[in-house]
Formats: sequence, structure tokens, C-alpha cells
Amino acid sequence: MDDRPRKQALGTLFAPWRLAYLEDTRDTSSGSFLRDYWEHPQRDGENFVLVRTDQGMILLNRYPYANGHLLVALGEARARLMEYDAPQRRALWDLVDRAADLIERALAPQGINIGINQGSAAGAGVPGHLHVHLVPRWGGDTNFMTTIGQVRVIPASLDAMARRYRAVIEADGE
Repeated sequence: MDDRPRKQALGTLFAPWRLAYLEDTRDTSSGSFLRDYWEHPQRDGENFVLVRTDQGMILLNRYPYANGHLLVALGEARARLMEYDAPQRRALWDLVDRAADLIERALAPQGINIGINQGSAAGAGVPGHLHVHLVPRWGGDTNFMTTIGQVRVIPASLDAMARRYRAVIEADGE
């Protein structure tokens, strides 16, 4: 019997809808998609920006960990939380509160992970523009596909999630 480890075949998961996003993000004028979104409010619909205030925005994450994964960012890009002054940090956390409420009312999850990856070493994908992640969670939302196939399954499209969130926002008259 041969006890040598076997090389597993590399599987292929086709996701043709991601090409448009990859091509769109190759060429950002500011180096940060968050900054570009902030500077182009006329594109909020296509960029999945759900809420925009005079200081920041709430948007769907295009690479979600789970359906309904939101990002919160201030318009002014800073790399570290403490680089914002106290009123800016209050504005950020007010948006986080609003995003958490939106998740609860639109999706009714059993929990929410809320966190910041500050700096590249902490996993920040946009290290120069601090943002907060809000990830809705349900019991069993990670399943055998993640464990065995090393693939995360996101069962609803970004458009479907945006519609659910926007319905709650519209019901509030915003």
C-alpha cells in the first residue's frame, strides 16, 4: 500500500459575474474603491451604496463572507481609527449602528460579526481607508462546502440583497 500523500486535483468554480468587478477595480483613480465610490454618488446604485450621509456611507461588500455583508466607511480616507477625530469616530459608529439595525430588520440574522481590519497585517484589503465590516450570521451558515470543498457558498446575489435592504430603507421614508 502506498502511504504517500496524494495530491488533490484542483477544482474549478466558475463565477463569470466577478469579471466585471475585477475589471472595474483594476483602474481606480484614487487607489481605493471606497474613495471612488464616495466621490461618485451618481453611481451609488451600481456600487451597492445603500445609505449615504454627509460624512460616510453603508454599502454591500462585493466579496461577502455571508449574504448581506455590509461595509461602513467615512468619505475621508484614513488608515487608522485614531487618525479620525472624535466627531468623525462618532459619525462612523453612528453609521455602524444604522447598518446593524438595517441588517436586523432586513435579514433577521441570529447574530452579526462587527469588526475592523486595521492595517495589512490585520487583513485590511484597503489598508489606507479604514472601514467596518458587518457580517450577518445564522447557525449553520458555514457548511460542508466551506469545510470540505474550501468554497464559500453565497446563495443570494448582490442585487437581491440590495433589494431587501432598500425595501427597509424605503419603508423608513429615507
